[in-house]
Amino acid sequence: MAMGKYSRVDGKKSSGYGLTITIVLIVSLSMVGAWMFMSSWSAPTESIDFSSSQTTKDVETTTKTDSTNEEASKSLPDEKTEETEVVKESNEEKPDPEKTEEAEEKKEFEDKNGEGDRKDGEGEKEAESESDETKQKEKTQLEESSEENKSEDGNKTEENTEENTEKKTEETEENTEKSKDVFPSGDQAEITKEASTGSGAWSTQLDESQNEKKTQVSSIKWKVCNVTAGPDYIPCLDNWQAIRKLARKHYEHHERHCPEDSPTCLVPLPEGYKRSIKWPKSREKIWYNNVPHMKLAEVKGHQNWVKMSGEYLTFPGGGTQFKNGALHYIDFLQESYPDIAWGNRTRVILDVGGGVASFGGYLFDRDVLALSFAPKDEHEAQVQFALERGIPAMSNVMGTKRLPFPGSVFDLIHCARCRVPWHIEGGKLLLELNRALRPGGFFVWSATPVYRKTEEDVGIWKAMSKLTKAMCWELKTIKKDELNEVSAAVYQKPMTNECYNQRSQNEPPLCKDSDDQNAAWNVPLEACMHKVTEDSSKRGAVWPERWPQRVETVPQWLDSKEGVYGKPAEEDFTADHERWKSIVSKSYLNGMGIDWSYVRNVMDMRAVYGGFAAALKDLKLWVMNVVPIDSPDTLPVIYERGLFGIYHDWCESFSTYPRTYDLLHADHLFSSLKKRCNLVSVMAEVDRILRPQGTFIVRDDSETIGEIEKMVKSLKWDVRMTQSKDGEGVLAVQKSWWRPTEVETITSAIAKA
Repeated sequence: MAMGKYSRVDGKKSSGYGLTITIVLIVSLSMVGAWMFMSSWSAPTESIDFSSSQTTKDVETTTKTDSTNEEASKSLPDEKTEETEVVKESNEEKPDPEKTEEAEEKKEFEDKNGEGDRKDGEGEKEAESESDETKQKEKTQLEESSEENKSEDGNKTEENTEENTEKKTEETEENTEKSKDVFPSGDQAEITKEASTGSGAWSTQLDESQNEKKTQVSSIKWKVCNVTAGPDYIPCLDNWQAIRKLARKHYEHHERHCPEDSPTCLVPLPEGYKRSIKWPKSREKIWYNNVPHMKLAEVKGHQNWVKMSGEYLTFPGGGTQFKNGALHYIDFLQESYPDIAWGNRTRVILDVGGGVASFGGYLFDRDVLALSFAPKDEHEAQVQFALERGIPAMSNVMGTKRLPFPGSVFDLIHCARCRVPWHIEGGKLLLELNRALRPGGFFVWSATPVYRKTEEDVGIWKAMSKLTKAMCWELKTIKKDELNEVSAAVYQKPMTNECYNQRSQNEPPLCKDSDDQNAAWNVPLEACMHKVTEDSSKRGAVWPERWPQRVETVPQWLDSKEGVYGKPAEEDFTADHERWKSIVSKSYLNGMGIDWSYVRNVMDMRAVYGGFAAALKDLKLWVMNVVPIDSPDTLPVIYERGLFGIYHDWCESFSTYPRTYDLLHADHLFSSLKKRCNLVSVMAEVDRILRPQGTFIVRDDSETIGEIEKMVKSLKWDVRMTQSKDGEGVLAVQKSWWRPTEVETITSAIAKA
């Protein structure tokens, strides 16, 4: 048998055989190495079968992808998290020395900065362990955040990586002092992050609602109101659709009849309108083009009401009853009965049918606030004249409903030459004045029945005397002013019930004990009298402190009540007073760029205790304090302080002419209104009653401030200041002269022949 060259017959390996084996092994290894080298370049990775190691590679790829989106990894199920962590552990069994060192350095850095890895789903479990109460609190904080803060969350992609998250945190810390009022922090920031989990995430009802609000606000298209009243439009007093259906027996046609849908259009400006003349010059003259009505000047010119003089309407300071000047008449009343004590005992008065309000205009010189009211168009534009002059006035009428004031608040009620038939229908109208008059307060009547001897006047005087005696009003004096040739009768309301209890007949009747004298909003008039309070711990039994101490004195009857802000009422009152003193002196008077020399007519749209008005008492202005009908009834407190105000529902228009106020102030009003009103119509009303170049100050939660800011910008108003802190904000803007070009016809406000 032939034998191989490298074989031995005995089967033992020779040295030549070993060499052969060595060569074969080298060649084999070389071929395998070449094959592996070629395979690594030519074969796709997924075509290589690495069995169990392939699964590891797939998971590693997933882990790397998820690590670029921290928020998405948090939203994975627990099982996936655990699987990922197992893979990480398996990878760590064979660490690369260089990579391990790098990872350890990174981990050390992250641990120092609070960004270290959380294993076993730690971060997710912590989120799940939060109580429902905490989650609700966070939701509320998110809802109160400002629109500007939300807009900063627009770029979500960059915030998804850990690197950018750290950068975001560092930037936030760096700008804390500058932007802490805008950006969220702490738990609130975490909610903002969790809400930004990518394009496929569920939206929230909060986001949907707020986006819709933004859309509605941004889509507002303002139009000019086309109405019969033109620039003098008062929606609730010019509702001709309702007026045409009225009998007009008891002045119902001059009462409020608001349209079903509040207007959202803007009232046009009169042609040639100019910025109002400053006080006190405005008391003597106003621009004719601002109130272009001649009828009153033609009819009452000879009685010194109003006269035409070039481009001005002038007011000689007189009236039908005080032709020789209002100041002379005011002094005459003081001399007639010194206990009136203008600006001391008597501080707040109601002037019935006050004409152009010269009486009230000159009472400012005696530290007296006089609010006059009259029907719209009874004497053309008389209330509008008063307001343009800078004198408190409102459009109202004594018809079928109570006046919008609490009971027992006015120190004195005045009626000069007013033609109100006080004695008819059981004295219903005079009994309404009795409701509003403070016990011990005065009624001053200088109408013709007091001093004329015509048959009609004598008959009215006798009927009036009988009525006032039955009402237990005491006639204190009747004095004649020889210069003006008029006389005035001064009556006083009792401070006890002694007279009421001794009457032989119950006429006029006493009101039922269940009848609340403070109920005034849309309450029908009744011909009855309320008993006066004799308990010294109750309001009305004791006359307030004399002015000016009265404005800062806590009323004694508050000690048994709880305050609006949760503290005992006396503490509440004092805290509110000090708060507004600080805000007005440190911010409003100096920090908002307001030219206070142009500010005369002011309205606090949600007054509470009247602290804002009290803080302005040393300025030459007056404040209409409005207590909304759905707010705590604190209006009696405001009157007790020597200030005045009115009840109102801001879902309706206010009973005043357009361009009436120089400054409107709204403290946490709009956040409550938007629950039941259309804020666009409320802003249209704000535009209606605010004068061009007037100031609008809003304090509210940040979300509401954001909504209002967008609306005022759509009106092209000038934003002077906006500030936010801890979910609360303040906005100050100046109204512009802008009017839209498109027109909207309000059919209810078109008077048809």
